[in-house]
Amino acid sequence: MHKKTFVALVLSIPLCLLLILQSAYKPWEEGMFPLSEIHKVDLKKAGLKISVNEIYNPKANSLIDALVNVGGCTGSFISNEGLIITNHHCAFSAVQLASTPENDYLNKGFVARGREQEIEAKGLTCRITDSYDDVSDRVLGAVTQISDPASRLKLINDAMKNIAAEAEKKDPSIKAEVSEMFIGKTYVLFRYKTIQDVRLVYVPNRQIGEFGGETDNWVWPRHTGDFSFMRAYVAPDGSPAKFAKDNIPYKPKKFLRVNPNGTNEEDFVFILGYPGRTYRHRPAQFIEYQQKFVLPYVADLYDFQNGVMEKAGKNDKTLELKLATRIKRNANTLKNYRGKIQGLKGIDLVSQKKKEDAGLAQFINGNVSLKAKYGSLMADIDNLYKIINGDAQRDLWFTQIYTSTTLITVAKNINAFKAALDAQPAAQKQAFFEQNLPKLKQILEKNYESYDFDVDKMIFKRMLEDAAAFNLTQKVDAAGKISGRGSDVKTVIDQYVETTLGISKLNNQSYVFNTILLSPKSVANYNDGVMIFEKEIAKQITELSPEKDRREGLLNKLMGDYVNVKERFLQKNFIPDANSTLRLTYGHVRGYKPADATYLRAYTSIRGIIEKGSSGNPDFAYPEQIRTLWEAKDFGPYAKKNLNDVPVAFLYNMDTTGGNSGSPVMNALGELVGVNFDRSYSATINDYAWNESYSRSIGVDIRYILWVASKIDKADFLVREMGVKL
Repeated sequence: MHKKTFVALVLSIPLCLLLILQSAYKPWEEGMFPLSEIHKVDLKKAGLKISVNEIYNPKANSLIDALVNVGGCTGSFISNEGLIITNHHCAFSAVQLASTPENDYLNKGFVARGREQEIEAKGLTCRITDSYDDVSDRVLGAVTQISDPASRLKLINDAMKNIAAEAEKKDPSIKAEVSEMFIGKTYVLFRYKTIQDVRLVYVPNRQIGEFGGETDNWVWPRHTGDFSFMRAYVAPDGSPAKFAKDNIPYKPKKFLRVNPNGTNEEDFVFILGYPGRTYRHRPAQFIEYQQKFVLPYVADLYDFQNGVMEKAGKNDKTLELKLATRIKRNANTLKNYRGKIQGLKGIDLVSQKKKEDAGLAQFINGNVSLKAKYGSLMADIDNLYKIINGDAQRDLWFTQIYTSTTLITVAKNINAFKAALDAQPAAQKQAFFEQNLPKLKQILEKNYESYDFDVDKMIFKRMLEDAAAFNLTQKVDAAGKISGRGSDVKTVIDQYVETTLGISKLNNQSYVFNTILLSPKSVANYNDGVMIFEKEIAKQITELSPEKDRREGLLNKLMGDYVNVKERFLQKNFIPDANSTLRLTYGHVRGYKPADATYLRAYTSIRGIIEKGSSGNPDFAYPEQIRTLWEAKDFGPYAKKNLNDVPVAFLYNMDTTGGNSGSPVMNALGELVGVNFDRSYSATINDYAWNESYSRSIGVDIRYILWVASKIDKADFLVREMGVKL
């Protein structure tokens, strides 16, 4: 396999140059390293006991070949039979879709004691990084003579798509993507192999896999067994194939060895994974926009949505299961966002960024050549964000309306299909209909998975009330036509929603599939209030699009210039922010001091589960078998001596973010010793800034995984498959 797997480092822009000088800042103490650069880092001195070639070797198999991206999380192969370990919460949606009131795998757990019992993990695929190439010159070469911001951005996006399409044409077995590593500056072509058939093998009881619930989410100490096992399958000839009875387990080029002895405090550890998004190379205005608009609005909206959904599912088991994944995702995001708000205010990052940017402006103005090229840069950024802030509420509303209200999304997809159908010549309508209908139905089936009429009504009302409160400069036209029908806005909105959603045939999935989507004529003839409302939203979004494109194009150029000149200011090269491409980070197992006179140790144990369980909080309910085994001190070979207990979770000072969920935590020998699943609450601001003093990530200890598998769920066959002696 041609392999130049790209793993890009994320180094946070320092909060202030003065702080860097005072703290003897070492750039390798944070970040996610490009594997092409790890030979420049003294990993041996940090504690690595294997050659860096065993982590990454462009000429031979290495640890990176054991890594997969599964459902937006990271996973790793741990046997030569395609067995994958990742987080419980990464498998959550697939387990929810497989569950029924009769077979409640979501709450009771699931163990496939034979290959024939493994069940399809619907909606999940495995993506393996195959190779990469830097294509910055090709992308930016397309815009060297272009000054118009919107045209420039369009040409960049077109170039990225064309390069990816060209790569896929050369090798139809791969999926290609061009990732923007720095806005307006660097672009990399990634090639991925995709495994389409993924199956659930073992998911522990929810009281284990989600122990602590939202009470403990983003909190340390933690006692969550956040792990699950899946298996990748391929066609008999080894090629990727959709779920089929005749498929066989995938044979990975590399799988991780499991070390059942785990770690000790201050042990060297490292992670390979697919972190999502970080924003450390952005100016103060971006951070302020996040803190003032994005984080509070989305957190409050998701809090409201969850209240509605939890109430709806309280006395309906089927509906509870149906809404479970959406509730969990919302809850995770809203707590994360509130943690970010608290963290941003706690370290006053906006003020620190402003000081840093002021220093940058002074640096530019003090250099004749830089002033000639970048003299207006900081003012241009500030002026652009003033415009962006002026539309912030409406922009966020447009972003959330489709994800918040299912029927609006259904209407959007049908309206888009309808418009595309109308655009076809009469002689080609039937062929277009037949060719594209299966894809539309597949999309709509996904839309309806978490749909409930009463939930949709309540959330739609909230969205309309939000829009009605916007000032005239941010007016949502479709919502304004409704709220302007009377002086009592709430009553008018209530009546509109009850009537419009109540009579819409989109409520009935069967009617949509069997009547509305029966023929080109039936699609063309159907219309209702929901579809009219969505069409008006789409119309306004289209009308605003040229200005939005202009802003994004201008921002693209400004951010490229910002990074360029800032690298000169700080006399170092920055590494791109995380963007879901494969990365490496390393550190040590270590506790921390979150507050004065408080030290949090690096390990938790089963004792903590028992202690939390006595609180009466339902989030801390656990299987009684855990207490029985703990009281009998039946720990098998998985106890940690200085704890006289089985370690459940542990802390380390590595740099992680969303997407690192499920990442393998490896020891100095490259052996699996845990699975990353969370961060401490103070580390939720890692997306914007990282600091060793407060940034801690959390993993479930391999010893607890093995103890639960063997002692609780009698899954000894899996323990043996991992190569662990019983």
